[in-house]
Amino acid sequence: MGRVALASLFSVLLGLSVVMAEDPYLYFTWKVTYGTIAPLGVKQQAILINGQFPGPNINSTTNNNIVINVYNYLDEPFLLSWNGIQQRKNSWQDGVSGTNCPILPGKNFTYKFQVKDEIGSFYYYPSLGMHKAAGGFGGLRVNSRLLIPVPFDPPADDYTVLIGDWYTKDHKALQHRLDTGHSIGRPAGVLINGKSGKANEPLFVMQPGKTYRYRICNVGLKTSLNFRIQGHTMKLVEMEGSHTIQNVYSFLDIHVGQCYSVLVTANKKPMDYYMVVSTRFLKETITTTAIIRYAGSNQPPNPTIPKVPLGWAWSLTQWRSFRWNLTASAARPNPQGSYHYGQINITRTIRLVNSHKLVNGKLRYTLNGVSHSNSKTKTPFKLAEYFNIAKKVFDYNLMKDEPVASALVKIAPNVISAQHRTFIEIIFENPEKSIQTYHLDGYAFFAVGMGPGKWTPRSRKMYNLLDAVSRYSIQVYPNSWTAIMTSFDNAGMWNLRSGNWENQYLGQQFYISVVSEARSIRDEYNMPDNALRCGAVVGLPLPPPYTA
Repeated sequence: MGRVALASLFSVLLGLSVVMAEDPYLYFTWKVTYGTIAPLGVKQQAILINGQFPGPNINSTTNNNIVINVYNYLDEPFLLSWNGIQQRKNSWQDGVSGTNCPILPGKNFTYKFQVKDEIGSFYYYPSLGMHKAAGGFGGLRVNSRLLIPVPFDPPADDYTVLIGDWYTKDHKALQHRLDTGHSIGRPAGVLINGKSGKANEPLFVMQPGKTYRYRICNVGLKTSLNFRIQGHTMKLVEMEGSHTIQNVYSFLDIHVGQCYSVLVTANKKPMDYYMVVSTRFLKETITTTAIIRYAGSNQPPNPTIPKVPLGWAWSLTQWRSFRWNLTASAARPNPQGSYHYGQINITRTIRLVNSHKLVNGKLRYTLNGVSHSNSKTKTPFKLAEYFNIAKKVFDYNLMKDEPVASALVKIAPNVISAQHRTFIEIIFENPEKSIQTYHLDGYAFFAVGMGPGKWTPRSRKMYNLLDAVSRYSIQVYPNSWTAIMTSFDNAGMWNLRSGNWENQYLGQQFYISVVSEARSIRDEYNMPDNALRCGAVVGLPLPPPYTA
């Protein structure tokens, strides 16, 4: 055989090996439409995905490539975001207004991303306006590959439980209230997987003697919720992509945006039992239930429902019991080795104080005196930065790293810069009477400390620098502080926002620009070919691509 023929054969075999080695792809086609639902007995307009409320569950495995073609059949722009999926080097798929142009009515967009080390429980949700108040959310799980063991035996089944507060006004009415300077008020009820607890049919069924995994996510707008299962205990095994020390709980406080995994064993008398969800920190508690049935049971549940714990001090004590399982082989956050976070020097501290004020008679929420608004040019900040026109769209670092003593509120695009690969400490300080929650896109962070009052440098003595859980959302109790740490190694434009959607919509959020000076695809992917363009970048030539 000649050299040319041998070379050709080698090339073919090499190509086949690359194809065979490529990680699996999961393909989805989603049609986003309006539909009529009445989970609280009042007919209202909802956002459905393929006719479903909640939307379809994504069941993936580590290193799967996810391809989702989203068709927007609404009468307004639409985007989906992936709560907790880190999108390594790929903020192009984050699906928030600061990074992506919206999918216009009648158009479609295909999301392409790979799930990596975040083995655990997540969800997706619509990120524009008040769409989240209308549905459009669903569960997203990342399972471990067979070669990577998890620290518990395989359950008999794996159930997704989406809990959240719910309003009977549609999302446009709620958005109008916020736009005209009013709060959306207290919720009308609480839903479990889109239902309000009035049905007698079981939501889940368990075989006696077997153990089941329940992945519980609070997908609501603003209300912390307490979760329990009548007559049963829950073994916590995973939280937002991290395996935890397997403590046993009778009650779990799950704050807005958070996801927990628990194991429940069907070791009680075969009958029906209530799954119970109640609001926390409201003047009047709202409770809803769903039925868990032991297979073959015909005995209804005990009408006595376990009462919800009182006060936030109990909740803080529970949070302090959460610990990361350092002996588990997965899941680990990127970069590998950052679980030794207590030995990394802090290069920057950002202390954020939230507040709310009336500006020209309208309510605005702020962080360090800045209330975020989107660009008047309707250009996503990521696109403006990539096309080198950032100065025409926003100013960097209007918000300072320390709170400012000023009665004035700046309403402007709130974008700060962070040096690539720096290790940053962020302090959330909440002087108000309501609980706050926060979420950081693109990263898992270490929630190292919480305490009452104001944070001071002496508060670092209270930090857990060994086994704090690596996660993507965290709560801040009233008149208290919370500290997190993370390595800003994921280049891109990332959103840090209040989990309280009312606060987020009215300004309590900002974007963090993490730029790799090397402009290398080892640090960040180039803009995808199918990326939507809008605003000031329409018609501009592509800048030189990042290289290896």
